[in-house]
Order: sequence, then structure tokens, then C-alpha cells
Amino acid sequence: MTQEQQLIPIGSDHAGFKLKEFLIESLITKGFSFEDFGTFYEESVDYPDFIHPVAAWINKHPDKKGIVICGSGQGANMTANKYLKVRAALCWNVEQAKLSRLHNDANIITLPGRFIDFEEAVECVKVFFLTPFEGGRHIKRVEKISAIIH
Repeated sequence: MTQEQQLIPIGSDHAGFKLKEFLIESLITKGFSFEDFGTFYEESVDYPDFIHPVAAWINKHPDKKGIVICGSGQGANMTANKYLKVRAALCWNVEQAKLSRLHNDANIITLPGRFIDFEEAVECVKVFFLTPFEGGRHIKRVEKISAIIH
């Protein structure tokens, strides 16, 4: 597998810990490298403490991509999407991962640690990181995502 060599920020809560560890172990052999923002244990933690650092990193490097995980994926996704330059997409199958890149130029994939098969998660991540943004008619839509509403 070929992929752009980059450091991938990854973070999870306790419910995503096992999946996070599995992804790192599985994908390092495919040429991926990670900056692990934790958690490092299965003991209960608050997901924002581990999602904010990943989202802040991507917000500073919006052309890069990251991974966040919590039990349902919802809380991690909501937290990550608080950042202006983050477009986090909750994905639980390969088609969603592909479309989130093609049509939405998502830069963080959010995975539901309690609701996705680990092998499916690996495939989702590979597709997410290897699929380019389609551009074209989607550009103006993506630009509207970060519009500030008062």
C-alpha cells in the first residue's frame, strides 16, 4: 500500500481504547505513523480530554488528517467539529469513509469503538486516508461548512 507519509494524530476515550490500539498496531505495518494523544488505559475518562488535542492539531494543519474514537462516535465527533477548520465525519463503513473524503473533504475520521468491527475500522481508515477530495461542485459546499453563524 502506498500513502503519503505523514504523522497521524489519534485519540480516544476508554471505550475506544482497544480499537485505537488495534488500528495503530495494524496500520504501522502498512506505512502509517501515529502521534497518540491517548487515552492509554481502559479506565473511564472524559472523551473531550483526548479529542480536543487531535482536533486542535488538525485545526492548525487542516490539510492533514486525523482519527478520533469514542464509544458511539457521537461525542468525539461533536467535540472535534467545534474547531473551525475541522471537518470530522462519523463513519462505520467503507462507503461512508470514502464519501466523506470525496464530497466533504473530511479531515478527521470518527469511529464508534463499540459499534464497528475492528477489521472494518482498519479498512475505513485506509480508504479515508487514500481517497482524495473530488473538488468541483463540492468546493462551494465545503466552504459553507465553516461559515460562522451568529
